[in-house]
Amino acid sequence: MKIQFNTDKTITGNEKDQLYFNSLIADGLENLESHISRIEVHLSDENGKKEGLNSKRCLLETRLEGRQPIAVSCQEDTVELAVSGAIQKLTASLETIIGRRQDH
Repeated sequence: MKIQFNTDKTITGNEKDQLYFNSLIADGLENLESHISRIEVHLSDENGKKEGLNSKRCLLETRLEGRQPIAVSCQEDTVELAVSGAIQKLTASLETIIGRRQDH
């Protein structure tokens, strides 16, 4: 499973942060990893440099083997919370999709 990071100009995407988020994503999707070929992570700040609630956004676009890509997003106060929330949403979506596929 390949993980690719994209950030907007207001969020720093240094190597240390990428390693941390890579491990969060890999751990969160460990049970589903065999079905995923690639995940694109898009981190942005919806308010730019201004302060605001729920301004950090994480969009996870996931490529599944033999299926159309799916995307989930989460907005929170911090990047860490946004990534964690997006992982939870993605896990729930993938379990539903993969469960349906195995039922047929």
